[in-house]
Amino acid sequence: MTRSNANDAAKAGPKTKTLRRRTKILLSSLLVVALCGAVRYCWGPLSANADPSGRRDATSRSASRSSADDDRRAVPQDQQDSPESSARETRSSNPKESSVPEVVATVNTQRITRDELAKHCLRHFGKEVLERMVNKRLIALECRQQGIKVTRSEVNAEIDRMAMRFKIPVDQWMKMVTQEGHMTSEQYASEIIWPMIALRKLAGGQLKVTRQEVQDEFDTQYGEQIRVRLIAASNLEKARSLRAKAAANPANFGNLAKQYSEDAPSAAVKGVINPIRKHGSYEQIEEAVFNMRDGEISPVIKAGGQYVILKREGATDAQPVSFEDARPKLEEFLRDRKMRAIAQDVFKQLQDRADQQKAIQIVWNDPVKRQKLPGVAALVYDDEISIRELAEECIARHGQEVLEGVISHKVLELECRKRGITITEEDLDKEIALAALMGLKTKPDGSPDVEAWIKLIKKRGISLDVYRNDLVWSSVVMKKLVGNKIAITDNDLQKGYEANYGERVRCLAIVLNDMRRAQQVFEMARKDNTSENFSKLAGHYSIEPGSQALGGEVPPIRRYGGQPMLEEEAFQLKPGELSGVIQVGDKYIILRCEGRTRPVGVRFDEVRDEIYRELHEKKLQLAMQERFESLQEAATIDNYLAGTSHSPKPSRASPVAHLPTLQQIPSR
Repeated sequence: MTRSNANDAAKAGPKTKTLRRRTKILLSSLLVVALCGAVRYCWGPLSANADPSGRRDATSRSASRSSADDDRRAVPQDQQDSPESSARETRSSNPKESSVPEVVATVNTQRITRDELAKHCLRHFGKEVLERMVNKRLIALECRQQGIKVTRSEVNAEIDRMAMRFKIPVDQWMKMVTQEGHMTSEQYASEIIWPMIALRKLAGGQLKVTRQEVQDEFDTQYGEQIRVRLIAASNLEKARSLRAKAAANPANFGNLAKQYSEDAPSAAVKGVINPIRKHGSYEQIEEAVFNMRDGEISPVIKAGGQYVILKREGATDAQPVSFEDARPKLEEFLRDRKMRAIAQDVFKQLQDRADQQKAIQIVWNDPVKRQKLPGVAALVYDDEISIRELAEECIARHGQEVLEGVISHKVLELECRKRGITITEEDLDKEIALAALMGLKTKPDGSPDVEAWIKLIKKRGISLDVYRNDLVWSSVVMKKLVGNKIAITDNDLQKGYEANYGERVRCLAIVLNDMRRAQQVFEMARKDNTSENFSKLAGHYSIEPGSQALGGEVPPIRRYGGQPMLEEEAFQLKPGELSGVIQVGDKYIILRCEGRTRPVGVRFDEVRDEIYRELHEKKLQLAMQERFESLQEAATIDNYLAGTSHSPKPSRASPVAHLPTLQQIPSR
């Protein structure tokens, strides 16, 4: 196997056949890989009759409802300035009056309509968006029942308060949260801030903060902290034995932690953990360390299902902040923390009550219910969420990202039409079988376990409809477009064998980001060329967290792992020798050779076929990527939602388009 990734040099290590076969799930096909890596874009399938493109007769019934029906909407009429009411007004408007045009894009003069986009948005995000709409409707109905109002001015004030709390200008705060949340400012106000304020009002007096709670939080944030090291054990006998060794030689506590502690993160740094504060998670630990002397070893303490021994290293003085100065900020912090817990309880109560009364009916993916309630996505206490509203919300939330996928799919579709390529159901079945063969163990008779593969796909939240008709279809198309042009040479096979089964160089490494500093560290290592000194230098100077924490220890370096300069230098070293300063990208690396590993005892002929298959798959993926990029570059694309246009260039020296990912690949 030649997974010659640029990062493999840092992750090299022999792998068993079983592990290699299981990791082939990532190599089964170019687009199946993209699928498995982007579960967040996959949602339940839209059944055949839920296509919004033919829904106007059904939804017109909702648009022409009487004013009495409108009064049953979740947000009272006297709250018209709330984000929730504004959102409902937008969703209930005529599609032709929406900001989304009837034609959302063209690909080589082929139109992509708004109804097509709605269909794909619903298929990929309908379940997620409907769940969010139902939850908001529950909250809004309860607010209406209790006469609680949340106005736009309150929402704006809350946004100002949050920005002020983090000491960020409001416009900068909004830019940050909308970019990270992939939403507009209106969506942020409606989907995040409005429900938060509503739940806070529903919680009422439960949000009171006592003086003692403020005092405890003051002690936690500003009070004295104790620096400690820790050894953890899963059973009492082992803990007592380690405690006895630590008490006999407290100076060796860090080495004991490194060798025996079962808490891996702290063991890697000789038992060092974050300083202990008052009023944290474990009262027994706090009581012990705050009453110990520096250098003292604690008794064995049971905490968090383990037995721990602590060594007090010292104390950090309390911060010079007065209680009264800190009090307003702490009270706000505690209210926010309480709010999160109480809001969850309030919302759960609303859900439980609705469940008991069977007040929520999800209609849109239930064919039987949909026949009785055409055009309805869900009912919440008889308050209706139409499929049209759901489609509008999906487009508003995810339209632009989904449209990119629709465009990519259209590019492939047109190329298939141009070349007379037909994708059959049999083609899709074969591709799924191949993915199952490469991703899972075969059945006892050697055939691919397709059923188990499909179960795995569904377990990851991916509908069979999306998987089969989006990802698998696109993978089959790309393979047919590339054809049988993949060549694997004997030299390729030999390199793959050496990369995975050959000897490797055990090294200590120091990683730096400045050439001058690297030269200084190299000189210090050369003056005292011992493993101990090199480890100390790595712990002090290396900017890479792993090598710093482990005293320069890194995984053994293999051949053909994707870092040729680093590999060449490493394989020239003899045990105890230092490398020069090696530049890899924007980093500077110094190595100290500690020896070689033995080659894995596997003959080339035993693994040749496996190496060939994986090399072929990797080269096929690269060829597919290049082919897709060239198709994108050759297409004339107008994306009216994003406001972008692309025309073929006279020369395509460096295509820049990306392969379609799950959100970019709609169904046929």
